[in-house]
Amino acid sequence: MSEPILRVEDLEVAYGGVRAVGKASLQVGRAEVVALLGANGAGKSSTLRAVVGAVRPRSGRVYYDGQDITGTPPHRLVARGMALIPEGARVFARQTVEGNLRLGAYTVRDPAAHAQRLEQVYAIFPRLRERRQQLAGTMSGGERQMLAIARALLSGPRLLLIDEPSLGLAPKLVEEVFDALAELHRGQALSVLLVEQNTAMALDVAQRAYVMQSGSIVLHGSADELRANDEVRRAYLGM
Repeated sequence: MSEPILRVEDLEVAYGGVRAVGKASLQVGRAEVVALLGANGAGKSSTLRAVVGAVRPRSGRVYYDGQDITGTPPHRLVARGMALIPEGARVFARQTVEGNLRLGAYTVRDPAAHAQRLEQVYAIFPRLRERRQQLAGTMSGGERQMLAIARALLSGPRLLLIDEPSLGLAPKLVEEVFDALAELHRGQALSVLLVEQNTAMALDVAQRAYVMQSGSIVLHGSADELRANDEVRRAYLGM
């Protein structure tokens, strides 16, 4: 088997004396969508922040594309093909859609490559093309989430890390966002680590998943295995 694009080994994250993540291990294969599931406060977002270098882990290692990147600053990881979409659909509210997308491509030096990627994201998110001169702050929550994803794609990532894309969205908009993620995986063979509380939607788009509780990985398996797991069905799927 080939080296996974992301491998996290025995990760421990603490804020002061409070441990948020304890000895968590996971991996994401190439062109694979992996979900990290769990309730609010389980340690999912802290895991992502440690992967991208936003916080330095107390212990453990993070490997990207076979290289140890533990503690590497986020801007260096963007240049190496890793992009994080933080929770809350953070966009530059006073910039237009087009302006936000230009900022997402700040590492791209080739104008032809930039134009090609822009057309690709407009093909995936036609609503953004229609509203490219609209101020991002006037868009709906679902549209801002689409813009946040599109902006990250402009950097040309090989690994996309997405934190709670459904947070605060109406069910119809959640469905649209997850449809776009599925299309991205099919069309661009992106590797994705998806942190999400909406277990049913996440298992529909992911090939594998991990379940976190109190900072630890307590279950992992294929999406079908977890969907059929009685504990997952009771705790996260309401069955």
